Amino acid sequence: QVQLVESGGGLVQPWGSLRLSCAASGRDFSIMTTGWYRQAPGKERESVARITSFGSTNYADSVKGRFTISRDNAKNTVFLQMNSLKPEDTAVYFCFGDYVRRYWGQGTQVTVSS
Repeated sequence: QVQLVESGGGLVQPWGSLRLSCAASGRDFSIMTTGWYRQAPGKERESVARITSFGSTNYADSVKGRFTISRDNAKNTVFLQMNSLKPEDTAVYFCFGDYVRRYWGQGTQVTVSS
């Protein structure tokens, strides 16, 4: 089993920044591919960013140049630094970790509004 707990969401004004964290426990985090999805009201869950155990990263086109994913294997944590936030970034953000199967966190709300 893998447990994932997100934190760092909240309300931010347009063009502001937030840093999401996802703490993992239960398995060897360092060998997992991990990352973030998001789901806005009335929309399907979409991939935002992912990072492999080797540190390779991949981003959705909509967040390239604004979001940065990173990981700290010593702390079993993956981060999502979100800059230049837009109202369309408003969503529940979910962390995932792949170990035999995909595990999900409970989600953290990000609201971008003036």
